Amino acid sequence: MITKATQTQSPFHEGELVMQSKVGKRDAIEKFARVAIRPFMPDQHREFYAQLPFIVAGSIDESGDPWATLLTGKPGFVQSPNATRLTLDTVVVEGDPIASSLTKAGSPLGLLGIEIPTRRRNRVNVRVGSRTDTLELDVDQSFGNCPQYIQTRDISFIREPGTVSDTQTQLDFEALDEESTAFIEAADTFFVSSFINVEKRPDIEGVDVSHRGGMPGFVKVEGNTLTVPDYPGNFLFNTIGNFLLNPKAGLVFPDFETGDLLMLTGSVEILWDDHPEVLAFKGAERGWRFTAKKGKWLRDALPFRASLAEYSPNTLLSGTWSEAKAVLEAQTLGNSWQPLKVVNIEQESSVIKSFYFEHAHGKALLPFEAGQYLTIAVQPDDTALQAIRTYTLSSAPHHNYYRISVKKEDDGLVSKYLHDHLCVGDVLNAKAPRGDFFINALEKRPAVLLAGGVGITPMISIAQHLSHEQVRSRASRTLTVFHATQNTEQRAFSDAFRTLEKESFGTIKYYSFVTNPLKNEKPGVDFNGTGYLSADVFKQTLALDDYDFYLCGPAAFMQGVYDSLRELGVRDSRIYAEAFGPAALKRIADVGSVTEAEEEAEHAVIKFSRSKFEQRWSKGDELLLDVAEQHGLTPNYGCRSGSCGSCSVRVLSGEVAYRTKPSAPITPGEALICCAVPAKGTDVLDIEL
Repeated sequence: MITKATQTQSPFHEGELVMQSKVGKRDAIEKFARVAIRPFMPDQHREFYAQLPFIVAGSIDESGDPWATLLTGKPGFVQSPNATRLTLDTVVVEGDPIASSLTKAGSPLGLLGIEIPTRRRNRVNVRVGSRTDTLELDVDQSFGNCPQYIQTRDISFIREPGTVSDTQTQLDFEALDEESTAFIEAADTFFVSSFINVEKRPDIEGVDVSHRGGMPGFVKVEGNTLTVPDYPGNFLFNTIGNFLLNPKAGLVFPDFETGDLLMLTGSVEILWDDHPEVLAFKGAERGWRFTAKKGKWLRDALPFRASLAEYSPNTLLSGTWSEAKAVLEAQTLGNSWQPLKVVNIEQESSVIKSFYFEHAHGKALLPFEAGQYLTIAVQPDDTALQAIRTYTLSSAPHHNYYRISVKKEDDGLVSKYLHDHLCVGDVLNAKAPRGDFFINALEKRPAVLLAGGVGITPMISIAQHLSHEQVRSRASRTLTVFHATQNTEQRAFSDAFRTLEKESFGTIKYYSFVTNPLKNEKPGVDFNGTGYLSADVFKQTLALDDYDFYLCGPAAFMQGVYDSLRELGVRDSRIYAEAFGPAALKRIADVGSVTEAEEEAEHAVIKFSRSKFEQRWSKGDELLLDVAEQHGLTPNYGCRSGSCGSCSVRVLSGEVAYRTKPSAPITPGEALICCAVPAKGTDVLDIEL
């Protein structure tokens, strides 16, 4: 039944291959497809089609325009006399543009069987055979599809299929009116037909039809133009691959409450992953714009009605265009200070509190990457000046709030103020999240998160993000989390990590280590081990593999863990340190790596002109921020790595060199003192502080 050609040739055309390569899935999908895409229907598919009350069909009319429609009948109207043939006993509704193609032998059709009460679906591409009392179709390709974004519905027939109701009418149009626009904008489901002309390989060329779903509002309408997000799917790229070679589409929006079908045909433009609207749309990986050439209403075309039961779990993780618009509007504010209101406060441990924020004026919060930080400005009651600090976000990118989790430090002016005085309803100013310490959930290399104390804050964000992506995009990156604390009372988020561990089916593992266990606590019950994280711990716990390591915690903790990893032979390039740490972390460069170190002065005099003092400085001495603090000054800063730009001051004379290359923009004539020292050739460095 499977020919030699089918076994040795790819089941994909050039457009599909380009898209699969673009997302790095080419080899994996090809290997899968050689097994799962067949020139025949397996028995379970044949049985599946026979129990459906409708099947979605896509075809091309005499003018070369694609259309999509729903063909209906009582379960059993689709039959499969053998593995390479389907028969349909159906009556096409009068005025349906697909009718002419069903009478022409050899016409390519795309069919989608979808069982909406269960979200099960399968695809089959066919060509029209003979037509007697039933429509006979010859199978070219058959394969299954995943159930993402399908909303479940309960179906009930209100009349016999094939009978004409008194309200069954048709209406042709060339422009979308208010009714059509409102209907599309409220839709949570539609189907799209696409095609390439049959030339060399009719088994892979022809028509495809597929499902699209989302929250109401996931399709934007502007005149005759529809904008549609493209979510993570099965990576076959049948539809987008067709668009690359032939930018045409046919759309059908079923109204399951009235039985109406809204049908459109027109042209397509692909919006790639770097398009601003795609970046702003929650869950989208790309998008496409459809411009309608003409359309048709088929009123009361469906002999059944279907009531919504529940949205797909994947649908609930996606966004709408109104939300995307709010994000785009927020992005126009750039990195200006924005008011955030405290909406919740939670005690995470004996020393850590979490503060939840929403925009004080109800605006959208800017998206961020898991692991990035938030820069905030507060004015403690007993100080005259604002204090600027940076805290890692402990919320995940899919949350609709910002959350920072702050440890109360004995000598921490800001942390004590947040713990003792900040209340629900209070407002403070913050800048947009930023930072270079974040994780790529789609990377295949396993990751290890190593946290000391409150350094767990970016790690809970990363872990929740990866768990979310396992559902949304079927990411499979494994994660091992090590958390070291003084005791369990100071430990935060352990319950959240344990929950993620259970829900991830083994892809997320969590280990808690404490140095001073409390009385009556037992290893293996209350924590995994005692003592410090070391090379021995990693050798005993981690399987032999190539990992990415992410570090966050106090400077001494990070340096100790870093040295242990290097002792085990881990490359420096595989070790990432949280945004506030790299300035203090002493790294050992990989053999053969090229580093760009700026040259420092051998000797210089640092002058703080406004404070009227100066100090002699020698190569290897402290950073400018440290020197200032040693003299009792309290300059603004939010990090110690040149990431936030909060510590920028004017340079009156001399030049600076940076031990850590800043990622924040630097205003000409100013310097970021958190990571700067006098530069080579500078005898006197005078800064306005």
